[in-house]
Amino acid sequence: MSSTAIAYVARESVFDRLGIPHALRWGFLGVLMFMTGNGVESNFIAPHMQQALGASGAGLVPTIITMYGVAVIIASYLSGTLADLFGPRRVMLLGFLVWIAFELLFLVALTVESLALVFIAYCFRGFGFPLFAFGFLVWVNAIVPRQRNGAAVGWFYVMFTGGLPTLGTLFAYFSIPAFGDDFLGERSTLWASMVLVTLGFLLVWLGVREPTGRRRLAPAHESAGRVMASGLSLTARNPRVLMGFLVRLINTAPVFGMFIIMPAVIADELGWGQSRWLMMTVIVYAGNILFNAAFGALGDKWGWQRTVRWFGVVGSALGLLAWWYVPHLVPAGSEWGYYLSVAAGTLFGILLAGFVPMGAIMPALVPDHKGAAMAMYTTAAGGAAFLGAAVVALVQPWGGNAGVVWAFVALYGAAFVMLSWLRVSQDGEAAMG
Repeated sequence: MSSTAIAYVARESVFDRLGIPHALRWGFLGVLMFMTGNGVESNFIAPHMQQALGASGAGLVPTIITMYGVAVIIASYLSGTLADLFGPRRVMLLGFLVWIAFELLFLVALTVESLALVFIAYCFRGFGFPLFAFGFLVWVNAIVPRQRNGAAVGWFYVMFTGGLPTLGTLFAYFSIPAFGDDFLGERSTLWASMVLVTLGFLLVWLGVREPTGRRRLAPAHESAGRVMASGLSLTARNPRVLMGFLVRLINTAPVFGMFIIMPAVIADELGWGQSRWLMMTVIVYAGNILFNAAFGALGDKWGWQRTVRWFGVVGSALGLLAWWYVPHLVPAGSEWGYYLSVAAGTLFGILLAGFVPMGAIMPALVPDHKGAAMAMYTTAAGGAAFLGAAVVALVQPWGGNAGVVWAFVALYGAAFVMLSWLRVSQDGEAAMG
């Protein structure tokens, strides 16, 4: 056990025993607040941009959002490697500055209706939240003992998904009509999101004094170039790291795919309206929030791989099918049908939390290269948004929305198979696959 881990155990508190490192407690709240601000736009940004840019620019909005997803992927990788080089605290500062600067530019660009400026600003803003949030996840993994790693990662995702999309959507649900409804309310809500993000940053910057996150995590003898390439080179050399990357990539891809196809289905096609769709999103992912920590703790007790396979993979596949088919089997627009549809979606949200132990499995696969492994894990977490949108783009034209859902189920099937090679010892080195 390292000297950092020994010191950690020596000063354990009630927070530590629950899986929340006491020294980072304000950081968890900071991530929740930051991601709430980041998630405010999640259910209206595409139509808002289309309306702001008019007929000439509306067609490019899907491309803008796709490039935002590419930026998220790149930043998700950089969050791990830069944290190894400069320490997680500095990476989180960089993420905050990038987010604020390009959000401000984005809002100005929307006001002057500049398509080029909207494209640049929104895409580059995609670098912000992964550097902040996943930089903090690296910090968590750097100080938490392995036997509580699953629980700690679970609490991280309580805060992450608590903000994006849950509390962010809830904030938008109330703020849009409060600020003027429809377009004006949405624009004012985007301005308000900067306040939430700033508060989240201040909670971390002023509240967290833990020293590990202030320094370089990578070995002193490794060059900057080697550290920056470590995740990619490790994945090329180690097939199990690649499989872990793919499982995490598949994990939340359906979430982002459903964000694309479900708003029109629930609000328009089935007649429940936008406000009901927003409330459904809040409730579905509130279920996920409540069970992230629980599945992290279950993984620590029952086994990380077993928890991911049966609750994460199998459970999420069944929950996804329920969320799609139940709304189509009940009478469209009916009150009781809506509640039953929300219950089906909530089942998916709860079981999605079964993937939480992947955040403990990845660094355990290669204990001597945890930073590189976490770089690939966070890259997959960011890449899920891109994969989700890509599946919709590729399958929807010929398979329709139902075909998209079944494509995601097939991806879960692939993850089930790959998990056979991801067994690890939760007390020592990685086990043989």
